[in-house]
Amino acid sequence: MVNEVVEHLVTSADGTYVDGTVGTGGHSEAICRRMSSNAMLIALDRDEEAIRISRKRLSSLGKRVHLIKASYARIGQVIESLGIEKVNGVLLDLGMSTYQLEGSGRGFSFSRDEPLDMRMDWDDEVTARQLVNGLPIKELEKVLRSYGEERRARAISKAIERKRKRAPIVTSLQLANLVESVVPRSGGKHPATRTFQALRIAVNRELDHLNEFLEKIPSLLVQGGRLVVLSYHSLEDRAVKQAMKDWERGCTCPAEFPECRCGKVPLFRRVHKKGIRPTPAEKEDNPRARSAVLRTAERI
Repeated sequence: MVNEVVEHLVTSADGTYVDGTVGTGGHSEAICRRMSSNAMLIALDRDEEAIRISRKRLSSLGKRVHLIKASYARIGQVIESLGIEKVNGVLLDLGMSTYQLEGSGRGFSFSRDEPLDMRMDWDDEVTARQLVNGLPIKELEKVLRSYGEERRARAISKAIERKRKRAPIVTSLQLANLVESVVPRSGGKHPATRTFQALRIAVNRELDHLNEFLEKIPSLLVQGGRLVVLSYHSLEDRAVKQAMKDWERGCTCPAEFPECRCGKVPLFRRVHKKGIRPTPAEKEDNPRARSAVLRTAERI
């Protein structure tokens, strides 16, 4: 959904923009094509290898691009360090990059036999292997249920417990095969999809980073500035959707009290009330985009 992202994000060719999840640089490159030579793009990522790849890809853009290894949750500190108070737009693409899934060797994919790591940032201490082999069974079940919305969380957790008593689970393929032995295939989705999602979210504290970002971003956008978010599962999308609705209402008073007298005014407007989804053609061309939801809010 590159075209949709750029169309919704870049409202001023001379502005300052942030790609909070630069990945391998595809969105950043497209954003820069819409920017003038006077504009600035700040590209962030927690993954040091992603920064290296993007630096090479975006090298021809010179000083217009600042590549920085940092979580998007630290956006306030990053732009302050660059002497910037507010920006014209921020993009978050919360999906996994092709590099992370296919080339990082960190066990993100259930179709590859790789060390069960799943860290986006090598500086983080907790790995998926540690969670799978070390969490008490009830806590592991809670992780799978809360972060993966996995209905068979208990059965999977018990199977993991039985397996790890005999020997540690050390690779992504070991875990995927174990889950598949418990959860039968249904449709086109691999049975381990939700388990891998849950562990990745837990290892990288993804929802913590997202919630911290959503608390900060309203004060960091200029009037007319936009936040564009691509989400890929319901936990992320619910958080983004609710935040944008709260900003649009201008307060967080309960919905059942429409006669709100808190005096707060709307901070944002949602550019489109419903999330935008990929076209059938894009889903066919890029199956990984099938679950994407794009939401945009504009500071008013």
